[in-house]
Amino acid sequence: MKPFQLISYMALALLANVNLVVAQAPPIPIRDPLTAGYVKKTELPDGTLPPTNAIGNFIIGPTHTPAPESIINETVPQGTIYRFTINSTDSKIYPGIAKDRGTYGTPDPNNPAKLDVTTSHPAPYTRQMAVYVPKQYVPGTTAPFIVGMDGPDNLLFTVLDNLIAAGKVPPMIAISIGNGGGDAQGSQRGLEYDTMNGVFAEFVEYEILPLVESKFNVKLSKDPDARAAMGASSGGSAALAMAWYHPEWYHRILTYSGTFVNQQWPHNPKIPGGAWEFHKSLIPNNPRRPLRIWMEVGDQDLYNPNVMRDNMHDWVVANEEMARVLADKKYPYQYVFAKNAKHVERSVKQQTYPQALEWLWKDYKPTMNLPNRVNKQF
Repeated sequence: MKPFQLISYMALALLANVNLVVAQAPPIPIRDPLTAGYVKKTELPDGTLPPTNAIGNFIIGPTHTPAPESIINETVPQGTIYRFTINSTDSKIYPGIAKDRGTYGTPDPNNPAKLDVTTSHPAPYTRQMAVYVPKQYVPGTTAPFIVGMDGPDNLLFTVLDNLIAAGKVPPMIAISIGNGGGDAQGSQRGLEYDTMNGVFAEFVEYEILPLVESKFNVKLSKDPDARAAMGASSGGSAALAMAWYHPEWYHRILTYSGTFVNQQWPHNPKIPGGAWEFHKSLIPNNPRRPLRIWMEVGDQDLYNPNVMRDNMHDWVVANEEMARVLADKKYPYQYVFAKNAKHVERSVKQQTYPQALEWLWKDYKPTMNLPNRVNKQF
C-alpha cells in the first residue's frame, strides 16, 4: 500500500469515528420558554431588554440587534489593551494536560454519570492573555476589576469603553484569560473550568493577579464586592465556581449558556453531578452566599452533545433550575431566556452585554475603609 493511500484510509477511519460520536447526539430541540415546569418569566417585547434594576426571569428575542455600546465609538476615551502570553512552565498550579486528538471517553457501564477518559496525559500549553486598563484609571489608586474566561474578549473591552464613559459602570480593569487548550473531559480547559473546586480561583489569585499588577503598574481591589468573574459555556460555570468556593474574593458573576451540567473530570463521588450539583444540592442546601448573578440561555442551547446519557446534559434545564434555586434562596439575580438563540449566541451577547454588565454593577459602592481604597471616580 502506498503511503498516501494509507493516510487516506486512516483519515476516513478517523472521520467515521468522529461522525459516530456526533451521530449519537440527538438534534437540538427549540425549547419554549413557557414550557410547563420551567420558571415563570416576564416576556418582553421583541428588541427590548430587562431593566437594569430588575430581579427575576425574562424572555427576550427573537430579534437580537447589537446594542450601541457593543460598537466601537472613537469619540469616547479608549482604554489600553495589553496582550501577552504565558506558558504552562510558568504555573505551579496548572502544569498542563491534554487528551489525544479525536478521542473523547466512554461512559462507565455501572455509572452513567462517570466518563472514563484514558487518553489524557501531561502536555504543555500557551495561554493567551489580555488586560484592559480604562483611560479613566488613575495610577496609584486601587481599581475594581472583572476576570473573563476564554479570552481575549475584545467585545468586553469595547463595551467597557462605552459604559465607563457613560458613567454606567465604574472604571474597572478587565483581565481576559485564555484557557489552557482543548475542551471537555481530559483537557486542560475542562480541568480548569469544569472541576468543582476553588483551584481555578486560586490560580487567578496567586498567579495571574500578581502578574498583572507587576507588569502593568495597576492596583487591583481586595474587596470581593469590587471583583467580578464572567464566562460563557464552561467558562460560566468556572466563574460561578470561583465565587462559590471563594466568596471572600468574588461577589459578582455573569454567565452566557452556563455549563451547569455534569462535565467534571476526573469523577468526584463527593460531587457526583459536577456543576449540575450547583442547582441540585449546593445552592439549595447551603446558606446564601453574598453573590449577585446574571445568566443567559438560548432556546436552542446544548442538549446531550456528547456520549453521556445521565440526564444531566441539558443546558436549558440546567439554567432553568439555576434560576429556580436562586429565587428560592432569595439571591439577587437576573435570568434571560433568549429566543432564536444557540449556545453562546454572539448576536445575543452583542445585544445584552452592556445591559448585563450595568445590572451586575448596579449596586456597587466603593468601599473606603479597606487597606487598599477602591477607585473613587464612580
